[in-house]
Amino acid sequence: MPTTPPLSLQLYTVREALDADFAGTMQRVSDIGFTRVEPYDFLARADALATALAATGLTAPSAHLRFLDADSRAGASLDDVFATAAQLGIPTVIDPFVDPAKWLSVADIQSTADALNAAAEVAVKHGIRIGYHNHWFELESVIGGRTGLEILSSHLNPAVILELDTYWAAAAGQDLVALLGRLGDRVRLLHIKDGPIEPDPASQQAVGHGNMPVWEIIAAATSLELAVVELDDFAGEMFDAVIDSFAYLTGGAVNAGAVNTGASA
Repeated sequence: MPTTPPLSLQLYTVREALDADFAGTMQRVSDIGFTRVEPYDFLARADALATALAATGLTAPSAHLRFLDADSRAGASLDDVFATAAQLGIPTVIDPFVDPAKWLSVADIQSTADALNAAAEVAVKHGIRIGYHNHWFELESVIGGRTGLEILSSHLNPAVILELDTYWAAAAGQDLVALLGRLGDRVRLLHIKDGPIEPDPASQQAVGHGNMPVWEIIAAATSLELAVVELDDFAGEMFDAVIDSFAYLTGGAVNAGAVNTGASA
């Protein structure tokens, strides 16, 4: 088994628990053994997030926000986005979604790359690095023998990274080891999730309980900085899946007190 990379938890995984008890849920994530989290929509709950990070000792080396979509920013400018990230100690901000219709032509993909490159110029003023996170449609779109994500990567400035969602890439029919080889050191973060490798998020399972070749994927990501555990959905108790995922990736090192206590999703 390869060495366990630095781990984080995408907080979207426990979104229902966060809505019910933000502070308690963040504490339980810490109690499980996570030391890093990946927030989403951090503009909307910046104060609560800052308080919880300080109280738990958790850090947020990356976060998701749809900063390319002005409507999703609720009037906030790019400067606002990256200044808030800097205040929260978030060094990398990932845009997690560009409309599937914009992945069907090279011109549209180039336009997205241009927007990311422009955003990177704003971000760097605040000491922030940016990136893009895929779903399945960027990899189902193949133009001239290359996937939309690879076309995007070829037009990005070196400062812009990729966070590869390994499950959605596999659901799009990609060989993950081969894809990682083609994308090279552009991929710095991975979303690690598991399941039967199908589009329905409700079928996702704890990491290590599905069909994903998790350790082969991790080994193939030669410039990996961070592996982010995520479940988009789960048929059972969400924290059971979070605990099982952490245990699988760390060889069983889960804090005993976190198993049956605290908030639940």
